[in-house]
Amino acid sequence: MVSLPSTFSAISALSPLDGRYAAKLATLRPLTSELGYMHRRVQVEVAWFIAMSDAGFEEFKPLTPGARTYLLGLVKNFSEADGEAIKAIEKTTNHDVKAVEYWIKSKFEARPELEKAGEFVHFACTSEDINNTSHALQLRASRDVVVLPALDKIVLKLRDMAHAYADVPMLSRTHGQTASPTTVGKEMANVVVRLQAACDRIANVKILAKMNGAVGNYNAHLSAWPDFDWEAFSKKVVETPEPLGLGLTFQPYSIQIEPHDYMAELFDAVARTNTILVDLSRDIWGYVSLGYFKQKLKDGEVGSSTMPHKVNPIDFENAEGNLGLANALLRHLSEKLPISRWQRDLTDSTVLRNMGVALGYAVLAYSSLMTGLNKLEINEAAIAEDLDSSWEVLAEPIQTVMRRFGLPQPYEQLKKFTRGAAMTRELMQGFIAGLDIPEAEKERLLAMTPGSYTGKASELARRV
Repeated sequence: MVSLPSTFSAISALSPLDGRYAAKLATLRPLTSELGYMHRRVQVEVAWFIAMSDAGFEEFKPLTPGARTYLLGLVKNFSEADGEAIKAIEKTTNHDVKAVEYWIKSKFEARPELEKAGEFVHFACTSEDINNTSHALQLRASRDVVVLPALDKIVLKLRDMAHAYADVPMLSRTHGQTASPTTVGKEMANVVVRLQAACDRIANVKILAKMNGAVGNYNAHLSAWPDFDWEAFSKKVVETPEPLGLGLTFQPYSIQIEPHDYMAELFDAVARTNTILVDLSRDIWGYVSLGYFKQKLKDGEVGSSTMPHKVNPIDFENAEGNLGLANALLRHLSEKLPISRWQRDLTDSTVLRNMGVALGYAVLAYSSLMTGLNKLEINEAAIAEDLDSSWEVLAEPIQTVMRRFGLPQPYEQLKKFTRGAAMTRELMQGFIAGLDIPEAEKERLLAMTPGSYTGKASELARRV
């Protein structure tokens, strides 16, 4: 058995997200790691503490500007060393939120103003008041800073391809069989439209947070100040923009935990987006296999350990595989998180620690997909050759024009003429020449080729 090193390294990581693929997730890691979670907890505790000082309580006077600057600095300058210090406290408390509270209080030493007010840190809060707001901050940042920008790059690339290849005719395949031609650009445009709508759904999910105590009723709060409007106060803390507030959307009704329905909505939206990208990855893989696209070569890269000629579409395969892993986790999160026994159980806590894992596989897939798209080079000769060997696709326009002019059984005639037979330009044009239709229409059909029979494909491709 291999002896693992005593210190963590990329090749000893249990998850490939922190090993093989660590560099590709550098933007997500600070947001969804445990260190990122601690950082957000400190942010929430500080925001609540400062707001408490401004609530008008005789027992807690407004903090001085110097104290406020110092407290906000704890958030702004939070470091890995601070996270390690909190973990050290947790070894004694065996409670991660209490460790954050004690760490903040430890930062009040030799500061009389803050030491005096120390017991207002975490005042009337249950752990979940801090956790659910922290998770909300993590998810908002992950969505806005990492996920959506990565998806936007894919949309932009596909839009560029839609416009660049708007006029490149391509044979369609339905059920794997030759069908009415399209253009390469139009097929990219189809994905652009789907993907943009999917991104809008992700962006429009309201990120909710609650700060209402142990079972959602402000019990502890009212025991201290029964005449104070705690609901309005909590809403202000939640919805006031950062850094003095959290800039989230207030959740007025909850048990001990925020219901997590918005999380399910967000994770489902990401999963649906990923499904669109699985579809794209498989289609591009197929087009590479058909020779419609070549892949740019990279010096030193090997496609097969035994077949020297191979240039494999590995980026699209990696994307598909990681999108599948992401969706498996995202769907579990969306199905599990809205369920809690009575007012609270802890099954959500351990699951929520894997938000970054689920999003990590998605972001890794987006990176692979972009790499693959950037390698593609269109092979117009192969696409044109495929079209020129598929004259049977003109059976559709021919029988449609025949219908217009009332010729008998046009569909049946073309079916008998083309089905199962190898069609050529000469055969199709010979059939057209024998039709009893106006000469102008006959000339129009005779001028038609598989490559020109693309309908509004070019126009639609340019529209996105």
